[in-house]
Amino acid sequence: MPPTPFAAPVSLVCITATIASVRIALGLSYLGTAYQGWQSQPSGRTVQDQLQQALARFADLPVTTVCAGRTDAGVHGLVQVVHFDASIERAPFSWVRGTNRYLPSDIAVQWAQAMPDAFHARASALARRYAYVVLESPVRPSLEAGRVGWVFRPLDGAAMRAAAARLIGEHDFSSFRASACQALSPVKQMRRIDITRRGAYWRFDFEANAFLHHMIRNIMGCLIQIGQGLQPPDWMAEVLAARNRDVAAPTFAADGLYFVGPVYDSKWGLPDRVAAYDWLP
Repeated sequence: MPPTPFAAPVSLVCITATIASVRIALGLSYLGTAYQGWQSQPSGRTVQDQLQQALARFADLPVTTVCAGRTDAGVHGLVQVVHFDASIERAPFSWVRGTNRYLPSDIAVQWAQAMPDAFHARASALARRYAYVVLESPVRPSLEAGRVGWVFRPLDGAAMRAAAARLIGEHDFSSFRASACQALSPVKQMRRIDITRRGAYWRFDFEANAFLHHMIRNIMGCLIQIGQGLQPPDWMAEVLAARNRDVAAPTFAADGLYFVGPVYDSKWGLPDRVAAYDWLP
């Protein structure tokens, strides 16, 4: 006796219902110039919106992502890590190539990896890293516009390093916190600040357990003033101790700020860098 017309659909429904979701981690890089930051907005002009739309087109189902660290408008990402749960199975290279097919040219998935349910892109991160690239030149940047910050006065590296040393350790960073910051506590642990120079380019590397809204851009504003000789290195300690945003320098531009990526325990086996690192001075 042939099966009824309803037999196959019922069977398919049962099969679909038994497929367990798989947690997928993605590493992506992006140029943030054209976007209103990471976090999804009604306009749809954010990196998260673009990624979720591309994933939904490739997977043919809605996808919601969680990122390791949100970035502001104009801020770039070298290794932004996200996770999401999918009810379909795809090989890692398929997630990379299939998603990139639907992404704009300034966003690209670099790698994909199936993860245990215990992994969480944000909560599993032990630290976050950012880099700021600044061009020291009497003339504003052109080819690097949006990709580097700019100062036209010479910078004193020794003075900036001495000032940055005052920020290492656990502190209340209220003086460097934006008024719109939603963090529950202004207390963060700054693990590392490295300042190096290659030709006309300065690179400032920051690593902390977490960062407040505009924290790096506000620190950069102070470092630049100190580097230009407008303030002494000890001024940084005074600003930090004041716990008052009004005493710090103006917020530095987002141009040249990169989210380098999160730091995870090696047990997760995730890549720590991508080819995009090599672009930076």
